[in-house]
Amino acid sequence: MSDSEKKNNRRDFLFTASYTVGAVGLGATIWPFIDQMNPDSSVKALATTEVDISQIEPGKSITVLWRGKPVFIKRRTDSEISEAQSVSLDDLKHPEKDEDRVKKAEWLVMMGICSHLGCVPLSDKGEYNGWFCPCHGSHYDTSGRIRKGPAPTNMEIPKYAFVDENTIRIG
Repeated sequence: MSDSEKKNNRRDFLFTASYTVGAVGLGATIWPFIDQMNPDSSVKALATTEVDISQIEPGKSITVLWRGKPVFIKRRTDSEISEAQSVSLDDLKHPEKDEDRVKKAEWLVMMGICSHLGCVPLSDKGEYNGWFCPCHGSHYDTSGRIRKGPAPTNMEIPKYAFVDENTIRIG
């Protein structure tokens, strides 16, 4: 190998090593900025919540917070279930069957936020014995479906599952 070939090989090695060290240094410098965009542990802890429903009597409801928003959990009576299931879809502003809104007919789990302007409706009020939003007069039935008033859609059903007979996991 000639003297100039050795210098070229050595120069190529030095350039490659310099670029590699620079790339690793740049990656090490940028990583904290990228990593800080991930949610922190307090947000991850709020991703799901488990609720003990063993103490809820038929006809009663509770409100729990999930991701900072109210969630209504109601244990419906047989009359409330039959009332919700007997409603004609033609009478609904936002047609949705009661069976599509619940996993077990006895339990209704829904976000406690009016779909009009985000108010929190009052339970066991209104013309349909469900929920009533006093801010603008939206009436919801025993399945959380909008029946009267300015709200455009039914109250939202969050993702939830029954862990066992006494526990619901929301999220």
